[in-house]
Amino acid sequence: MIRALWLIAGLISLGLGIIGAVLPLLPTVPFLLLAAFCFARSSDRLHDWLLQHPTFGPAIRNWRDHGAISRRAKQLATVSILAAFSLSVALGLGPKILTAQAITLGLVSLFIWSRPES
Repeated sequence: MIRALWLIAGLISLGLGIIGAVLPLLPTVPFLLLAAFCFARSSDRLHDWLLQHPTFGPAIRNWRDHGAISRRAKQLATVSILAAFSLSVALGLGPKILTAQAITLGLVSLFIWSRPES
């Protein structure tokens, strides 16, 4: 039963990661890391497939082995963060929401750029 829940969570995370690969405002790598985590607890076959995937595997392995994020991924994340905040400003969200979002996104950016590069 628990393995099935991990599998479902992994498949949902993988789906969101794939969607994030084409939608600029949805992050890809965090969902892929979550999928790998879930698959490690539910399906060796899917876990191995994800780690060996030519597109998604390197980012997961870099994070697992070194806690590293590639420069390109950092740049894409920064562009996505700026786009998300710009959209919030364009939609006219209130100052309290924008302040909370700016602080959160700023901390996320700080975390991303403080990681080693692969």
